[in-house]
Amino acid sequence: MAIEGIAGIGAAIAVGISAIATAYAQAKLGAAGIGALAEDDSLFGKIFVLIAIPETMIIFGFVVALVLTGFI
Repeated sequence: MAIEGIAGIGAAIAVGISAIATAYAQAKLGAAGIGALAEDDSLFGKIFVLIAIPETMIIFGFVVALVLTGFI
């Protein structure tokens, strides 16, 4: 019983920290990207990719949470 509770807490920490890191990265990249797009519209594709890359952090955090709780 206690091990499952600790695994749940670990899963919550994994998702929480990765979500906070993703939000921080996207906030910084988004602000810089909007500034760059205001000057040059041809950068849209590159900015779009740079905004999408931090999303992998939350996906990895979710996978770690699934592994900790025993779903995978």
